Amino acid sequence: MHPTVLIVEDEPSLVALLRYNLEKSGYRVEEAVDGQEAMLKVQEEKPDLVLLDWMLPQMSGLEVCRQIRRNPATRNIPIIMLTARGEEGDRVRGLDAGADDYIAKPFSPGELLARMRAVLRRIRPALAEEMLTCGDIVMDIAAHKVTRQGKEIRLGPTEFRLLRYFMEHPGRVLSRDQLLDGVWGRDVYVEQRTVDVHIRRLRKALNAETEDDPIRTVRSAGYSLEVSASGA
Repeated sequence: MHPTVLIVEDEPSLVALLRYNLEKSGYRVEEAVDGQEAMLKVQEEKPDLVLLDWMLPQMSGLEVCRQIRRNPATRNIPIIMLTARGEEGDRVRGLDAGADDYIAKPFSPGELLARMRAVLRRIRPALAEEMLTCGDIVMDIAAHKVTRQGKEIRLGPTEFRLLRYFMEHPGRVLSRDQLLDGVWGRDVYVEQRTVDVHIRRLRKALNAETEDDPIRTVRSAGYSLEVSASGA
C-alpha cells in the first residue's frame, strides 16, 4: 500500500502545500502541529516517514527526533527535518539528533520528493521498489504477480493488497485496525472479522505447496509476516 508520511509542521499553508504534493505522488498523509501531538501520532500511526519541522510549539523538532530514536518501537522510522535554519552547524545538530536527511526552507516540492525517495530506498527499500521480497515470497507490483518458491500464486485483489501491506512491513505485528486502515482505507466501513476471512484466504493461497506458514497470528494483537518463516 501507499507509504504513510507524518507532516509535523505548524504553518498551515506549508502543510497544505505538502499534503497536496504528497497525495498527488501517492502517499498517505497524517498531520501534527506541535511536538506533543507528533509523538502521539508516531506512537499511534507508526508512519513510514516523518517530515519534521525544527521550530515547533511545546517541543522542538530536535527533541521530537531524539525521542523517536530513543524508543525501540519507533527508532527505525525515517526522519527528514525541514527548517529555515540552514547553517552547517544546524545541519550537523539535526543529523546528530538522528535525522536521516535535512532540507532547508524554502525548498521545491520536487526536491523534497526526491529526497524522500532516496531515504526510503536507503532505509525502507520495500516502499520504494516495484519488486517486494520477503523470504521465498516475491511480489511484482507492476505486473500484479506473486510467486513463492518460484511458483506463481493466484490472489484476489484484496488478498494481493493485504500481502503487499504485510511485505511492506515485514516482521511487524499489525493489528486488525491497522490492516483495515492500510488495506481497505479509513473511509470504508469494514468489520474486523473481514480481516480474518481474507487472512485465511491469503494463507490458503500461500501455503498450497508447503506447510511453512509465513503469517503468524499474535493473540490479542494481530498478525505478522515472518521473514524467517518464509525461508529467509
